[in-house]
Amino acid sequence: MVLIVVMALAGYFIYNSEKTDSNFHFKYGLDLAGGTELVYEADIGGVSTGDIDDSMQTLRDVIERRVNLFGVSEPIVQVEKASIFSGGGSEYRLIVELPGITDVQEAIRLIGQTPTLEFKLLKGNITEDSTPEEMAKAFVDTGLTGRYLESAKLEFLNGRGQVGNEPIVVLNFNQEGTDLFAKITKENVGNVIAIFLDNSVISTPVVRQEITGGTAQISGGFTAEEARDLARNLNFGALPVPISLASTQSVGSTLGNDTLNQGVLAGIIGLGIVSLFLIFWYRLSGLLSVLSLGLYMVILLSLFKLIPVVLTASGIAGFILSIGMAVDANILIFERIKEEIAGGRDIRESIKEGFRRAWPSIRDANITSLLTAVVLFWFGTSLVKGFALVFGLGVIVSLFTAIIATRFFMLSLSIEKRFWLKTGISK
Repeated sequence: MVLIVVMALAGYFIYNSEKTDSNFHFKYGLDLAGGTELVYEADIGGVSTGDIDDSMQTLRDVIERRVNLFGVSEPIVQVEKASIFSGGGSEYRLIVELPGITDVQEAIRLIGQTPTLEFKLLKGNITEDSTPEEMAKAFVDTGLTGRYLESAKLEFLNGRGQVGNEPIVVLNFNQEGTDLFAKITKENVGNVIAIFLDNSVISTPVVRQEITGGTAQISGGFTAEEARDLARNLNFGALPVPISLASTQSVGSTLGNDTLNQGVLAGIIGLGIVSLFLIFWYRLSGLLSVLSLGLYMVILLSLFKLIPVVLTASGIAGFILSIGMAVDANILIFERIKEEIAGGRDIRESIKEGFRRAWPSIRDANITSLLTAVVLFWFGTSLVKGFALVFGLGVIVSLFTAIIATRFFMLSLSIEKRFWLKTGISK
């Protein structure tokens, strides 16, 4: 009775959350919903090994914040580390999925050219005739980048730091950035610490004293509009690492809807055929197995909403495949029960012993499947990861429904032997 109530409540949750304005709608990938995918390669050459993960997470947060500012519905921004089997390209990538945006150029515009802010120490000699390559070799990284930026604002000052008519951008660092900036200025009094924006020098101030307040100024001969745009872009997010657009993909909404409808139809047909086979071959036992499959489906679909899982065409394929795993477990159990009944045991003892004997085979098969899903998720691309995640969740839930739910349903009816006459597993 408890399992029936759980199934009913989960089914109501799935249905009601799709019909109302809730936060638990199914989330679909671009291949189902339509939209644009942008893949950016991250240049992590200037980031220390221990800071790479933090920098990539900051990069993800910055890009997501920029996309959200333009009102794109449920954008997906994720970091992907290239597997050892993928050839060429950057080791780290940023995947940006924009549902509903099918214009690639519009999508690129939404991301924009977010400035890369860096502070570098001058260690060599440069002249007005120095080439950009020569200038770059004269500076060394200090580790202070836009990832430590808390805010940027436009002010008008004169050369003496008083209110004037020269537009400048005032930067305020977070606590970590404040400490780092103080350390850098303390150790380099009298030296030039240049401010780079998108790999171009925009200001070369000389450090006069240690700066402990966590504030820096950018003055590069800006117009008021240029300084305002710079402050706005920096507030939107100065990228902690440079990125470059590697590839784009656009999927029309019509094609996405067709793919979704065909995937759902395939699932319904497949489930229907499997259910008819179970009922025809195992009769009452098969009917209980179908009931268990219903519980399996509502639990898994609820997890898709709660986690949430972004459903793709490959994810739907993983879902359908995991249904087959659940059916396979039930068939193993039923065949073992038949053997026990044929050996002379009563119904209840046969059910218990049948489950016990079937468990090692079910356990080994599902562990193998889970290991496969883990490997695919760890080394695969974003599309493969979608398949692996859904398949792995399906295997775990199918274990519960086959071993717990089906066993409970069968034992509930095994009290009266007459219920098992002509059920497909009795003598």
